[in-house]
Amino acid sequence: MKDRSVIFFDIDGTLLTHEKELPRKTKEAIFTLKEYDHKVAIATGRAPFMFENLRKELDINTYVSYNGQYCVLNGEVLYTNPLRIPPLENLTEMALGNNHPVVFMDHEDMKANVPEHDYIKESIDTLKINHFPTHDPHYYIGRDLYQTLLFCPEGEEKQYEQEFLDFDFVRWHPVSVDILPKGGSKAKGIEKIVEKLGFAPENQYAFGDGLNDMEMLSTVKNSVAMGNAHEKVKSVAKYVTRSVDDNGISHGLQMVGLL
Repeated sequence: MKDRSVIFFDIDGTLLTHEKELPRKTKEAIFTLKEYDHKVAIATGRAPFMFENLRKELDINTYVSYNGQYCVLNGEVLYTNPLRIPPLENLTEMALGNNHPVVFMDHEDMKANVPEHDYIKESIDTLKINHFPTHDPHYYIGRDLYQTLLFCPEGEEKQYEQEFLDFDFVRWHPVSVDILPKGGSKAKGIEKIVEKLGFAPENQYAFGDGLNDMEMLSTVKNSVAMGNAHEKVKSVAKYVTRSVDDNGISHGLQMVGLL
């Protein structure tokens, strides 16, 4: 059996199928890892309030959320990296003029700067969460925001990338882009957590499938891309397992010798 290790799992397309279901074998594998005294953690682009039920179901209290901007270790906030508000205000004004809505996000909630918009509904609906942004155009005032969503068709985010160098833009849906602090990533959040936990590089593992997992999978020594992952993601991972719909997690854990 491998030495005690820490394993970080992405959620969408990794732990959860594309129908946002948790496969039975995946759940069993997570609890088997815990029985072997491995540390199981989540690394996701989601906000904490978007996967609270999953954390409870899997009994996980260590996670990297917002692609590394809000990190929790054993139920306690360990590290935060909020967005700079002045350039975000300017971006929001520009987006409003382009009919590109934005959604402001902190660790507790998310609020849209417009009352309603088809792009917001179309993309948020795909997450299948019981949480939809309500309208508050001033939600950014007086609070830390860890991510903002910009809603625009593919390619139209280029004008914002050129104008706002404080931010990184990561597309996750045909009409939606994550706005993150420049240089922020899951890899940075994982680094903060493993510093505290003290796991050696050879005892660190990560599973993912999306473009926002690329830095994590190219940084963590034992990285596993899902079979359903983007080809660019597979190219940076050490291993490639089966698809999430084909028990990819349990197969991958066996592949790397953790099960």
